[in-house]
Amino acid sequence: MKALVNICRILVGGLFIFSGFIKLNDPLGFSYKLQEYFSYDVLDIPSLIPYALGLAVFVVVFEVVLGVFLLIGYKPKFTVWSLLAMIVFFTFLTFYAAYFDKVKDCGCFGDFLKLSPWQSFWKDVILLVMIVILFIGKRHIKPVLSTFGLSLTALLSFIICLWFGYHVLMHLPTFDFRAYKIGDNLQENMTLPEDAQKAVTDYIWTYTINGEEKTLTDRGRGPKTYDKIIGVETKIIEEGDVPKIQDFSIESEDEDLTQQFLAEDKLVIVVAYSLEKAEAEGMKSLKAMADDALNNGYTVIGLTASGEAKKQEVKDTYKLDFDFYLCDEKVLKTIVRANPGVIVLEKGTVTQKAHYNDLDELEF
Repeated sequence: MKALVNICRILVGGLFIFSGFIKLNDPLGFSYKLQEYFSYDVLDIPSLIPYALGLAVFVVVFEVVLGVFLLIGYKPKFTVWSLLAMIVFFTFLTFYAAYFDKVKDCGCFGDFLKLSPWQSFWKDVILLVMIVILFIGKRHIKPVLSTFGLSLTALLSFIICLWFGYHVLMHLPTFDFRAYKIGDNLQENMTLPEDAQKAVTDYIWTYTINGEEKTLTDRGRGPKTYDKIIGVETKIIEEGDVPKIQDFSIESEDEDLTQQFLAEDKLVIVVAYSLEKAEAEGMKSLKAMADDALNNGYTVIGLTASGEAKKQEVKDTYKLDFDFYLCDEKVLKTIVRANPGVIVLEKGTVTQKAHYNDLDELEF
């Protein structure tokens, strides 16, 4: 039992630290996932949506700290009870999302590793089993440091987590795992390679022949002879590959300008998923940045999900010499974790990204 507890202790502690750190690297992204869970379509508790960021920071810091506590043997009774409560809640949440097909990605490992709802659920079941073992054998969880060493390590882990969370919120995630990271080409990420796995789909045909109704299942050819096709249903047998970027676009009121702008030699995109919610201080700093870029031969545009009236109001208020185009809000939240934020492209390749607090670090 002692050996089993120690094995589970290392695995659970390490996984909680890793999972928590990945989300702590991008707490804003995790808060978007919590907002999805709180929405009408999932848990139907929209009253919690305004508190999603605070809850996200609390959960990920607590997750990392509990992992550290478990590994060093600090307050084992409190640690094991907390781990058990957390994993029971997460197991329920992932089961609910998977069974009712509500959320496509649990967000357990942020953008580093995407898990399907059922994969997330079974991962939590395995963790639940290991934590139950820890709960039963908690007397075997012994401290690995002195009393002072335990207290110091516990305090430092908490302070470091808070500092790191604050740092990435005020700037950008230290590690970027998304399809818009520096070095990625957006056009390449919007297409599939020739050897990509295609979806395997069954077609169920309902038809009549000689006055008799029949059905046929094949891969799309349909019945060779028939009097009338009544209908056809499809069933995906095996999912195919999808591009890393699926919904990115740059649109005016009249046309899609995506390829035109991605072909630009030097392009600056100001990303503000919601001009209504954009940080005023950040918007004020855009003027100087945009003017500097324009003077150095860059094309500057804005991307937002806000309406035309708000776009014009913002241009007038902050005296901006560039136009805003339309893009999906969820995509804009993915591109850069700031409202507003900036990305710089060269023929579609991301060369720089900046939070509104760091616009003076951009080089043109």
